[in-house]
Amino acid sequence: MSTGQIAILAFAAVGLIGALAVASVALRRGTGSGTVTGSVDRRAMRRDGKRRRGEKPLAPDLPAAVLAEAPTPVDPLTLRQEVAPEEFGVTRRQFFNRGVAGIFGLFLAQMGIFTLGFMWPRIKAGGFGSKVAAGKAEELAAQVFLPDGRVSPLFIPAAQAYIIPFQGELAGSSFEGLPVVAGGLMALWQRCVHLGCRVPQCDSSQGFECPCHSSKYNFHGEYEDGPAPRNLDRFVVTIDDSGQFIIDTGQVIQTSRASQKTAAYPQGPSCI
Repeated sequence: MSTGQIAILAFAAVGLIGALAVASVALRRGTGSGTVTGSVDRRAMRRDGKRRRGEKPLAPDLPAAVLAEAPTPVDPLTLRQEVAPEEFGVTRRQFFNRGVAGIFGLFLAQMGIFTLGFMWPRIKAGGFGSKVAAGKAEELAAQVFLPDGRVSPLFIPAAQAYIIPFQGELAGSSFEGLPVVAGGLMALWQRCVHLGCRVPQCDSSQGFECPCHSSKYNFHGEYEDGPAPRNLDRFVVTIDDSGQFIIDTGQVIQTSRASQKTAAYPQGPSCI
């Protein structure tokens, strides 16, 4: 099951739980309510109507003895009783507070799932970010030379790298002591170190020339001209027991501008 499918299932589960929680709160809010019945006193309604219209209601002609025996009015606030929360249920404010909290929690859960899915590594065996077997080292070495003896890099899409032969001296170069040469071959990352454009090869000048901002490198990826701050990046390379040229795209080697060049540039007209 892919990460995207897991994220969709988790999102659906969180949404279902949130819906059940809101429904449960709503059902609890509706319990304990009964039907109110009674009759309407028409005389009281008439007195209320006159009071609203500003008329003075007529006092009933009652004997003084009856008025004296009338009970003293009782303040209804003194008759109120404390009700337990279980009997009272959920107030409207509590209902809305819980609803808002549930929606906000659902939103945070969704954001967490999507963020996890975005940040989760998706490295596949043999793809970029892992070790890529480019082929037999001897066969690759034969493919990178043109009939006239010039170099023509071999591009490996899975590794986003150019395979080029290394014909210079490692001693004293910017590559000395680095695991970037195996079987006389190097693997250069196609990405320009200036702003990340793809750098195409230029067979006429025998180098790499970036069309975005005119950074130029020789065929060993050493800086020659333009705004690039350093040499082209390259990958760690090895040859396994079966003779396969292995490009480890998970290990990128950066080198500063070379003071001692290992390849001549340009050897012909520039492409840009």
